[in-house]
Parts: sequence; structure tokens; C-alpha cells
Amino acid sequence: MNFADWEPIYQEILKDFGFDRSRDEHSAEILSESLKERSLSTQRLHKLLHQKSIIVCGNASSLKEELESVDVSNRMIIAADGATSVLLEHAILPDIVVTDLDGDMDDIISADRLGSVIVVHAHGDNIPAIKRYVPLLNHVIGSAQSTPLKNIYNFGGFTDGDRCVFMAHHFDAESVTLLGFDFEDAGVSPIKKKKLQWARRLIKMCEF
Repeated sequence: MNFADWEPIYQEILKDFGFDRSRDEHSAEILSESLKERSLSTQRLHKLLHQKSIIVCGNASSLKEELESVDVSNRMIIAADGATSVLLEHAILPDIVVTDLDGDMDDIISADRLGSVIVVHAHGDNIPAIKRYVPLLNHVIGSAQSTPLKNIYNFGGFTDGDRCVFMAHHFDAESVTLLGFDFEDAGVSPIKKKKLQWARRLIKMCEF
């Protein structure tokens, strides 16, 4: 997604949650500095996603059961953060992990070492995690929800799950199947519930 198209949506999100755009931008700058010249090229994402059939895995409790009933072979797998752990438990290595670094970092680091591309997202609340974990990762691409930088990309999206879908859409994936998404999860906090509603709205914007 072009940032000019994403920015009005981003501004609406900032207003709805009371987030500080300057903190998002500061976080993106820190991630950019941490990555410097070692960021992977987006050509790597293009190769993995362009005209491919994609499965995006969220971390809802239904993911384990859905993985047992869906054939994931010959599909590109994108894990939204904590879904990485469930996939590894099922001996499935995600091709891409999209994370703001609040999932199980031991599992995400393991996925990185096994060859997964880790798309690390910068926002105002994860600066300490960026400083701690990004130097430990080898196959990294940086992303932000604010203005993109030289080595920090904005493919659109807000939560880990919908950013996976926006990224697939950005690189012209052939199709996307969602596993482990529960937009009506009653067991989450009010702010998480609001994020799930935003995720559903944003995913509907991506047509395949």
C-alpha cells in the first residue's frame, strides 16, 4: 500500500487509541539504526509472496485444531508473532514471521536461525524490545505503521495479523487463507477487543 493511502487510516487509528505518532516515528528510527545495512531486500518478500498461495496464521486458540485439518504443503506460511510457537510445535517452519517482538522470542529467534524471514515492526511501545532482540536476528526486514524510512517499510496494517495480510496484498499474492483468527474473542482485554475489530476492518480492505 502506498503510504499516502495508508496515512489517513493511520491517523484514525492514532486518534482512536490515543497513540503518539512521534513515539512510533522514534521507534522506527531506532529500528532503522539497529538494522543499518543488514536489512534484507524486499525482493526476498517478493519472491516468497508474489502470485503465491498464502496461509496467514494468527494466534487464536483455534489455530492448533485448524492446522490439523488444513493441508499447508505447497503454501507460503506467514506467522503473526505468537503463532510462530504453535507452528513450530507442529513441525511447521513459517516462511515469514511478522512480529512486534512481544511473542515468544526464543521461538522467533529459533525460526530466524532456521531461515524464516522476520519482519520486525516498530511502534511506540516496543523500543526496549527492538534494542534487545533485533541484534540477535539474522534475516530481518523492518516495518513501521508511521512514515517509512530508507530501510523501514510500511506495507499497511496495524496489528500483527492484518499486517501479514497487507504485506501479502502488497506483493500481489494470488490468495490468502486465514487460520487462527477470532475477531469475536470474548476472553481478551477491552483494548485487545478494539484491536481485533480494527484487524477485521483492515483485512476486509485487502481483496484477493
